[in-house]
Amino acid sequence: MEFWPCQVFSPTLQRKAKMEKSLCFLAAVVFLTGFVEAASADDAETSHNITTTTAEAVTNRHQTTPTTPTTSRAEFSSSTVKQDTKNISKEREEENKQKEETDETTRLECPPLGLESLRVDDSQIQASSFQRMGLGPHRGRLNIQSGIEDGDMYDGAWCAAYKNKHQWLEVDALHLTLFTGVILQGRNSIWSWDWVHTYKVQLSNDTVKWVTSMNGTEEAIFEGNQNPETAVLGLLPVPMVARYIRINPQTWYPNGTICLRAEVLGCRVNAGIQDPPSKDPLDFRHHNYKEMRKLMKTVTDECPDITHVYTIGRSYMGLKMYVMVISDNPSKHELGEPEFRYVAGMHGNEVLGRELVLNLMQYLCKEYKKGNQRVVRLVTETRIHLLPSMNPDGYEEAYEKGSELAGWAEGRYSFEGIDLNHNFPDLNNLMWDDQETAAAENSKASNHYIPMPEYYTKEDAMVAPETRAVINWMFEIPFVLSANLHGGELVVSYPYDCTRDWAPQEDTPTADNAFFRWLATVYASTNLAMANPNRRMCHYDDFQQYRNIINGGAWHTVPGSMNDFSYLHTNCFEVTVELSCDKFPHASELPIEWENNKESLLIYMEQIHRGIKGVIRDKLTKQGIPDAIIKVEDHDHDIRSAADGDYWRLLNPGEYKVVVWAEGYFPSARLCRVGMEPRATMCDFSLIKTPIERLKEIRANGGKIPQDLQLRLRALRLRMFRATTKVINRRRESQRQRHEQLWLARRARSSRARRA
Repeated sequence: MEFWPCQVFSPTLQRKAKMEKSLCFLAAVVFLTGFVEAASADDAETSHNITTTTAEAVTNRHQTTPTTPTTSRAEFSSSTVKQDTKNISKEREEENKQKEETDETTRLECPPLGLESLRVDDSQIQASSFQRMGLGPHRGRLNIQSGIEDGDMYDGAWCAAYKNKHQWLEVDALHLTLFTGVILQGRNSIWSWDWVHTYKVQLSNDTVKWVTSMNGTEEAIFEGNQNPETAVLGLLPVPMVARYIRINPQTWYPNGTICLRAEVLGCRVNAGIQDPPSKDPLDFRHHNYKEMRKLMKTVTDECPDITHVYTIGRSYMGLKMYVMVISDNPSKHELGEPEFRYVAGMHGNEVLGRELVLNLMQYLCKEYKKGNQRVVRLVTETRIHLLPSMNPDGYEEAYEKGSELAGWAEGRYSFEGIDLNHNFPDLNNLMWDDQETAAAENSKASNHYIPMPEYYTKEDAMVAPETRAVINWMFEIPFVLSANLHGGELVVSYPYDCTRDWAPQEDTPTADNAFFRWLATVYASTNLAMANPNRRMCHYDDFQQYRNIINGGAWHTVPGSMNDFSYLHTNCFEVTVELSCDKFPHASELPIEWENNKESLLIYMEQIHRGIKGVIRDKLTKQGIPDAIIKVEDHDHDIRSAADGDYWRLLNPGEYKVVVWAEGYFPSARLCRVGMEPRATMCDFSLIKTPIERLKEIRANGGKIPQDLQLRLRALRLRMFRATTKVINRRRESQRQRHEQLWLARRARSSRARRA
């Protein structure tokens, strides 16, 4: 009989892969022992047996330090299976302590069953009672979020109908499972405060006979929550094998009622060997800053000809913001080759995007070497920039907590407490105000390359160093297409994110709404999780009714978003992809999530080759003309040519009249046809300079020579922004060095004191 291969999944434990099967082996031994004993017993009697692991067996197998807690509370990322040690010899205990001292991070754990990730179906969760359907057992999932209104169908917890010790939330694992722990949260609500202080855990194989988790000779009492949001782990003193598990609240917040959100940890023990979720040989685990750098170096060593790593800046705490370029000529821009980017980790606790980008690096490298024609075409025709962590400080904070204990917001913000997705200049309202003024004056307002407001360029502006780095990056590279990878939902949103007149929710389309909807649909329709018609909603928004895409403003207004800034200040089209209900999926989920997103990541990049492209040149010198304006008839959004005169205009299939204008040149127009195939149509332009005689004639008649004032103001604000960024960076580096010197001095004094 084969058994489910349990694994070590916590980020700090993955370096100890050699121990990852031992707990599963133990479970198998225990299960087999019970199976053999049951062979001679009555069938009806065996259905009630609950198998528990013995302290001696667990300790002997895993060499962990045994403890006997009165309450069970610990961090998931450093958890350990605690054992009753009264029968363990002193010699073995000393040996275990030595092992603990040599490797304090070695712990054993089982992965979550999947209440948060929705692997556990609603039908598997039952309860003794519930106040109403919106507070039913199906809402008792870790980190589930409630709607704004209490009393609807989507409240933020399971809440019992009665306040007594006979209430319970029950989870059916469907198979025999080695249960090791429970994670608890209180109710998510703007208006109510409810949580469980202490609870018991009960297990069963048939829901008739229940066995309570014991701590020695007494029933174990687990410590729950002291507030609604902090996730608390309770480890079973003795792991137990069963099919069903119940959480039985004993005490709760006095001014509230019995409400909780939960996750259950357990390893399936009686499954045969199954095919891996993904056949791609990728590094499926969570990577902290140091491990991320190692992985990126490994990829560049494996594929040196198509990869290049550079940094765009540092976080507030000094962590470098690394970018990997993948292309056949990765170190420089090639004329006519479009630039693409994926940005992940803007919110540090939304970590799936980070791992998917790291997986994508490995995948492109390996498949290019294999000669995969699709990948070879992408790499040779596109310059791909991959930024796995825009908010490395926030990620490290969430990583320290671990996948299930980071909660909903731990690590979301930068070290300074800034939400980076609200930290870009709000150009939407500047543009709309200019349009209203222009309409009143019967003039024209700019619809692109909107300059940053002056206040944003000052030293005292509340602009995170991470945001400054990304803005400068956008100026240096002529990006055409991008996606911003987030987590916590399953939907693709597209600009505008900010609504007019500060409406909380309002559909606010761009001039390129049809193409943005196409981009969003391409990703959503090929994402296996989003496209699943039987999936349940993550929290309270049913995005399936919109085919899993939505205008950002129609969802909720976000002034100062990166998507809107990218569209209004540069040539780049960008969408936001919410990758999963779980912001910080357990490492065991990563292969599945890669398979869910692999096709979407590839096909989205391929959309950069839709529309028209070309080079705008001086007809006489044949030199490229930078910053020429490309106008598409009936599209009130222009773009600009890059430094070499090349341009890319994303468009849906059709025929378009395109007009190109540059300062000091006569405008030029032509028809360009876009086909159905993902291959951009070449539309080159040659411009003729305005004669000096004509300029003199205009001046003599008192006329004004057309000038690109918008471009000049944009360039001026950029210079001011970069100047203040340099000043701030120098000041921060000086402060960092002083702190480091003080720390070294304190360390030296402490060392001298110990020697004395």
